[in-house]
Amino acid sequence: MADRVIPEGQRRRRRPTKQGAVLSERLIVDTALRLVAQHGAEALSVRRLGAALGADPSALYRYFRNTDALLLALADELIGRAQEGWTPTGDWRADLRAIGLGIHASYRSNPQAALLAAHRTTGRPHETRAVETVLGILRRAGFPNPLAVRIYHAFVDQALAFAAQDAAALALPVNAQEADAEVWHEVYGKLPPDTHPNIAAAFSSLAADMRDSGYPFALELMLEAVAARLPETGDRGAGSTGGSDHGDR
Repeated sequence: MADRVIPEGQRRRRRPTKQGAVLSERLIVDTALRLVAQHGAEALSVRRLGAALGADPSALYRYFRNTDALLLALADELIGRAQEGWTPTGDWRADLRAIGLGIHASYRSNPQAALLAAHRTTGRPHETRAVETVLGILRRAGFPNPLAVRIYHAFVDQALAFAAQDAAALALPVNAQEADAEVWHEVYGKLPPDTHPNIAAAFSSLAADMRDSGYPFALELMLEAVAARLPETGDRGAGSTGGSDHGDR
């Protein structure tokens, strides 16, 4: 896509697409996610998207300035899906756990899109709501602003890093996924204890644990570390309003 700007008031397509649907940002994003899931990153082109929508490719400029703007919309959609169904409990640990697992699950459910979007900063509504929500949880728990920001940064980077890694594995062809999983038995399971005593001793646990993502346990480790940094007044009184401007402790 080349850079072009269509005034806001002119964006709505008056005629339905060939499939009978009225073109909209939502329809474009949903269709782009489906194409990327089926065909990978190369599907994110004006020509293929226009064909899938049954619309002239130039009509997409009414909604997105260029391909990168569309990619940011896809990234923001994944963040939005991560927040669907989430409601605060007032327990900062439970709330952060639910948000982290939601992010991880959303990206794993859309691995091809996650490979394109996990590292992007969108500045769009779903992302800004997520930033506001996580900072609010931390500030209400009693973390001072500088520390809340550092925790937010580590929390989000951890979730996205694991999501991107797991998405990359899930985006592999099925035979490659199966071959990678088999390595644990065909290679590690056959290492003799005289040369690899630690692997041999722990192999049954190792083979079982490596089938799944390490993120849930890593998240628990992070939450424990975060709790150790909570100021004494946090979550128990004065600090619970989240209004402290004290420095990092």
